[in-house]
Amino acid sequence: MSGADWFVEKINESCQVKFLVNQRLAETESSYQQIDFVDTASFGVVLFLDGVAQSCEKDEFIYHELLCHPALLHHPNPRSVFIMGGGEGSTAREILKHRGVERVVMSDIDEKVIELSKKFFTANKNSWKDKRLRIEVADAKLQLKKEGRFDLIISDLADPVVGGPCYELYTKEFYQSILRDHLNPGGILLVQSSAAGAFTCQDLFTPIHNTLCQVFPRVVPYADLVPSFSDKWGWNLCFSDASMDALSAEEFDQRVQRRLGDELRYLDGVVWQNANMLDKLTRKAIEEEEHVLSLQRGANV
Repeated sequence: MSGADWFVEKINESCQVKFLVNQRLAETESSYQQIDFVDTASFGVVLFLDGVAQSCEKDEFIYHELLCHPALLHHPNPRSVFIMGGGEGSTAREILKHRGVERVVMSDIDEKVIELSKKFFTANKNSWKDKRLRIEVADAKLQLKKEGRFDLIISDLADPVVGGPCYELYTKEFYQSILRDHLNPGGILLVQSSAAGAFTCQDLFTPIHNTLCQVFPRVVPYADLVPSFSDKWGWNLCFSDASMDALSAEEFDQRVQRRLGDELRYLDGVVWQNANMLDKLTRKAIEEEEHVLSLQRGANV
């Protein structure tokens, strides 16, 4: 398309994704990262951080339903939730759909992301006003240290790049010495765990899973396609109670009806069951993974 404006996302040295731009809504740099809000032809408003798509108006509900509801539905009675990251507000939106939730604390370090998300992601406008939500502009690790215990902790952070601001929050030391102590008995941790396709899962998904397995007695990995991310995406559901296990499709749907009183747009029991069925290459990679994300050497060890 001659003369068209494209926003180019660099996936790696040999792969790029181009988004046709309708309008560039905001371009700014915070103390932590480059922030771009772009109205695109294919995915509506997209938030890019340091040039990487983080949340797309058209399909973000797929990612955020899979991020939030499995943890909420597996817990017998979730009342308190701590969000690490989640500055665009969609994670809080999904959590607040649960009528039994009484307290949500969202800790995101970048105030500019929060401010601009309030302006451009209109689907979350009611969530920001919900009295159950408290927003803390702070480092999630430091904020968690100030808080009490929670039934659920949801990690919606950027990927753990060595030397980056989020790396420490994916390490064995952080999970073991800080996070685990802020979960109530029977509490659940849910971690966004990066790309989980057959040919990308070993970059971060399987090391994150293996790291969590060093700390929690039961970890359930799952993945599904997020179209705007151009790959399957992965999450890890971590139980502090070894007796807990993944719900059946039937029980999953029953809990949705009891706790939300309505269907979700994308996620139901069948989708949940299928997300647990990882492909053969990914299952093998999980079995063979030996790397642990650690502070001791500042990288995978």
